[in-house]
Amino acid sequence: QVQVQESGGGLVQAGGSLRLSCTTSGLTFDRIPMGWFRQAPGKEREGVSCITSSGGRTYYTDSVKGRFTISRDNAKNTLFLQMNSLKLEDTAMYYCAPCAATVQSITDIPGYKYWGQGTQVTVSS
Repeated sequence: QVQVQESGGGLVQAGGSLRLSCTTSGLTFDRIPMGWFRQAPGKEREGVSCITSSGGRTYYTDSVKGRFTISRDNAKNTLFLQMNSLKLEDTAMYYCAPCAATVQSITDIPGYKYWGQGTQVTVSS
């Protein structure tokens, strides 16, 4: 049974930082790319970042480049997202899931259904 648990969100002022974590079980974690996705109210879910199974390559959507850093600990089946210089537009629910990425896009995997509850990130002015 696949379980995914995101944590680390919260309320932070613009310019502040947060570190998100995602613990998983039931996935072959060390063999699959993993990513972070976010969904703001009234908007579609978007891919934020994706990291290859080994951690050797990372991808970011343009709006977070230079501010967010994705990483993973395969020994602990855990994914991280360090978010610095947060902006109002980063406010969203954040989820982790397997991902596919190119330099142009970050997408989830069609048919993947084991989404967690997410962790809310709210950035205030």
